[in-house]
Amino acid sequence: MIIHSLLDTDIYKYSMMQAVLHQFPGAEVEYQFRCRTADVDLRPLQRDLEREIEHLCTLRLEPDELNFLHSQRYLKNDFIEFLRLFHLQSRFIDIAEHNGQLQLTIRGPWLHTILFEVPLLAIISELYYRHQHPQHDLSVGRERLQQKIDQIKALDRPDEFIFADFGTRRRFSRDWHEQVVATLAAQLPKSLRGTSNVRLAMQHNLVPIGTMAHEFIQAAQALGPRLAETQRFAFEVWAREYRGDLGIALSDTYSLKAFLRDFDMYFCKLFDGARQDSGDPIAWGEAMIQHYQDNRVDPKTRNLIFSDSLNIDKAAEIWQRFRDRINVSFGIGTNLSNDTGVAPINIVIKMTACNGQPVVKLSDSPGKVVSTDQEYLAWVRNAFDVPEG
Repeated sequence: MIIHSLLDTDIYKYSMMQAVLHQFPGAEVEYQFRCRTADVDLRPLQRDLEREIEHLCTLRLEPDELNFLHSQRYLKNDFIEFLRLFHLQSRFIDIAEHNGQLQLTIRGPWLHTILFEVPLLAIISELYYRHQHPQHDLSVGRERLQQKIDQIKALDRPDEFIFADFGTRRRFSRDWHEQVVATLAAQLPKSLRGTSNVRLAMQHNLVPIGTMAHEFIQAAQALGPRLAETQRFAFEVWAREYRGDLGIALSDTYSLKAFLRDFDMYFCKLFDGARQDSGDPIAWGEAMIQHYQDNRVDPKTRNLIFSDSLNIDKAAEIWQRFRDRINVSFGIGTNLSNDTGVAPINIVIKMTACNGQPVVKLSDSPGKVVSTDQEYLAWVRNAFDVPEG
């Protein structure tokens, strides 16, 4: 079996789950799976995927795992006690074939479905490579990983180049992911800030890195006040839940323009920084620095986190542009956990509905727009003044 622990997921799933428990315990949601890579047929994986899901739903958090979660200062006692009883339930998942493609839909209480996304993506990714490349030699991956490490060591101020592993969702395999993180931790102890993967953070004495994902802001479309105010509502709820902790705001649910309009002086001073996950990273960084200056916040006291399809070359270019003007760090995913000599597949599971109504993500990259209802998408574009294209 691929997943051995409910900690084999990203920490932001637990931080969002706690906020859901406290703020929206009755919310009902829908997620849908999508493979963005053309000409990839995942239907042959269905039987193995069903077996993996049944195993996933037998897992419970062990006492040492609960203790590790409890050691994170922002996770509260009542949430840990809830997790002591928690398990995933396969009745919330529907797997079928639609238009010649594997279709996977998750429907149910947000509190009881939020932990499905990351392990399901990791399972699908690993099953794909088991089927397509059953005897794949990882020596190429080891060579490429060492080249990346050497690139970082060759930077002029390598200890200041700060990054985290964000590679769980699209990794080549669980074992390879573990090798990557162990190697990075051993060779780059000052640069590797941590990993999004809770199990690997626990295993390698690293910091679990992450705050929120798009789904939290998307769900506010159904849970908050009128549509145009829902991004601000999501940030207010987050601040109420964490009281200054986990203060990195996700900036591209409705576009950078809409984010800057909503992220006023109050939020600039309340949050520690922002994360970029789509669009032009250089333009985004410049816009964020200017925005902080316009709102009388010293950029050197704030953090910009870049996490959109990064490799070391791209991250180093961004770092050299901004490193002396604002605190910069990186979340690097697929390029670390799935660069082994075979092409990675781009797979996602995104929230598509909450409490019976559609929810969308606009993004700063057209290919990352998420919507199942074109009428509603047009309405959101109008509410946030984001033109198509």
